[in-house]
Amino acid sequence: MTDTPSPQSFAALRHSGYRAYFIGSAMAMMADSIEHVISYWIIFEKFHSPALAGFAVIAHWLPFILFSVHAGALADRFDPRRVMQLGMVIFMGVSVAWGLLFLTDSLEMWHAMVLLALHGIAGVLWAPAGQMLIHDIIGPTQLQSGVRLLATSRTLGFLLGPAIGGGLRLIFGAAWGIMVNALIYLPLTLWLWKAPYGPKFRAAGDQVPPAAIRGLNDILATVKIAAANPTIISMTLLAGAASLFVGNAHQAQMPEFSQDLGYGGEGLYYSLLLAANGAGAVIAGLVLESRGMLVARPRTAFILLMLWCLAIGAFAAVTNYTLALVLLFIAGFLELAYNAMAQTLVQLGAPIEIRGRVIGLYIVSSLGMKTFSGITVGVAGGWIGIHWSLGLSAAALLAVTIGLFIYAEQMSRTAREL
Repeated sequence: MTDTPSPQSFAALRHSGYRAYFIGSAMAMMADSIEHVISYWIIFEKFHSPALAGFAVIAHWLPFILFSVHAGALADRFDPRRVMQLGMVIFMGVSVAWGLLFLTDSLEMWHAMVLLALHGIAGVLWAPAGQMLIHDIIGPTQLQSGVRLLATSRTLGFLLGPAIGGGLRLIFGAAWGIMVNALIYLPLTLWLWKAPYGPKFRAAGDQVPPAAIRGLNDILATVKIAAANPTIISMTLLAGAASLFVGNAHQAQMPEFSQDLGYGGEGLYYSLLLAANGAGAVIAGLVLESRGMLVARPRTAFILLMLWCLAIGAFAAVTNYTLALVLLFIAGFLELAYNAMAQTLVQLGAPIEIRGRVIGLYIVSSLGMKTFSGITVGVAGGWIGIHWSLGLSAAALLAVTIGLFIYAEQMSRTAREL
């Protein structure tokens, strides 16, 4: 691989276009989080349905499995800015629809299911195109900085969402609060309209004929190309394994962890446990970018994930609250570091003409497989306890990661010999 990220601190933020993109993305992620805060609460108050709450999780992640490659194909064939704008418009429409239904007290369960599904589809449209646009804004040399900072901005928006969402609900009420939330998507949507990036602004060497969208054949062809590239396939499998075995399922179990640590399932101590992961991720982005640390390499990504497994496994086992908080912070730090690194390596290795499809395949693994982490941690936790289920899931992931590492090393060695 010839292109390596610059060690310059906060390299991507030195581009004025990227600064605007960074801020707009953070706001859009915050709006996404705000919508969840308000809509989930109203759904709970109105229906008291665990099944609908479960559907909300599935509707959020399942579209990433079903449509990420196709969304990437759209970003390959058309301007990724327009694909992102379509996602933003759907997000705004969903927020407004929630508000109108709350305002008229006409919300029914099927309304909620449709809006939850549309929200998930909007997220899929945003994800591959949003990653492709980083390449257009800053190019491959500083790509890792761009990917890492974008992940940091999204985490920051996610952390701020509950506080801002709660404030909007208190000030305006649920109905008007969620409609005001639609306006928070506007800065990114409007910036994308005239931003000088996308196909017609690319250098001559990056101009490729738009490939036709071929449905299932797109997925099969993308998998075939990924399988032939040791870096792409190993990073894609690595992200999928992490999402499948652990993902973010332990966040949903945090009330019980908090209770077992002696502080009940709500209140400040519970909130701190929830925030520790995100805080670790934000600090990771700031620290790693300030020093230009951890240049993207496959071996480093594997080591970071192994350390993450150890941190998650230790959190599952400890009985001291302070130590648990520290371990969650460390886990958040490591999670952002390995995710951003794996994403960078996949993007750098992807052929230009199908970059969006390859990014989409990675997103199927890194986000879509989170759909099933509730089974490995949550459902299994109902049988053997959440401490055992999370600890064993982390141990299983560690074993799989070591196996993938050995497999990737063998593939790389074979590729060099050829």
